[in-house]
Amino acid sequence: MTLFNYLPPLEPYLHILYQDDDIVVLDKPSGLLSVPGKAKEHADCLQSRVQRVFPSATVVHRLDMATSGIMVMAMNKAAHRHLSKQFELRQTEKSYQAVIYGQPSSDSGEVDLPLICDWPNRPKQMVDSKNGKKALTRWQVVSRSEQSCRVDLFPVTGRSHQLRVHMLSMGHPIIGDRLYATSEALALGKRLHLHAKALSFSHPGSGVLQQFNSEVPF
Repeated sequence: MTLFNYLPPLEPYLHILYQDDDIVVLDKPSGLLSVPGKAKEHADCLQSRVQRVFPSATVVHRLDMATSGIMVMAMNKAAHRHLSKQFELRQTEKSYQAVIYGQPSSDSGEVDLPLICDWPNRPKQMVDSKNGKKALTRWQVVSRSEQSCRVDLFPVTGRSHQLRVHMLSMGHPIIGDRLYATSEALALGKRLHLHAKALSFSHPGSGVLQQFNSEVPF
C-alpha cells in the first residue's frame, strides 16, 4: 500500500555540481527520494538517476525526501569506504538552512536531545531521554520576519529527522513540514523549508579538503 502520493520532480532531472574518478556531488531537489523505497512506484530516486549515468556510484549518506541540497556519492569501493568513515567519525562538516515558525527568544543556541523512532507512527522520530540516541544540533538566526525566522543549522550528529524534531522541540517547527509542523506552520510553505547548503570533507583520493555549496531555493 502506498503511504504517500510520490510525484518526484523531473526538472532538473539530475543536477551534478562536481564529478571525478572518486566522487560525484549532487544537488538533490525536494520531493525526490535519496534511495529507492520498498514499493515499486518509489523506485525513482537520486541513486537510480545517478547510476544511469555512472553505474558504479553508491550512496554514502542520505537526505530526507522533502529536504533539498548537497549529497556526495562514491564512484568506487575505496572512495565509499573512505567517505563512510568520515561521516561515521563526524569528520565532515554540514550546514543547513531552514525557515522555522515563530521567533526564538535568542539569536543562537543548541539542542541536545536524544532521539528514537516513534515506532507506531514511523517514519516519525521523537525525543526520548531514556532510550534515544544522542543528537546535537547548533543553530544561528539569519533573519527574522513577522511569522517566521530563517536559521542556519549545524548538525553535530546525523540522526534521522534530527533537525526537524529538534526545531519542533524548541516550539518552532520547520515551515512546510508535513510530518511535524502545526497547521499554521504547514500552511506557510508548499514544501519543507530545509536545505543542505554546504558540505565539506576530505577527498578520498587526494586527501585535500573539499567544500561544496548550494544556493538556498526558498
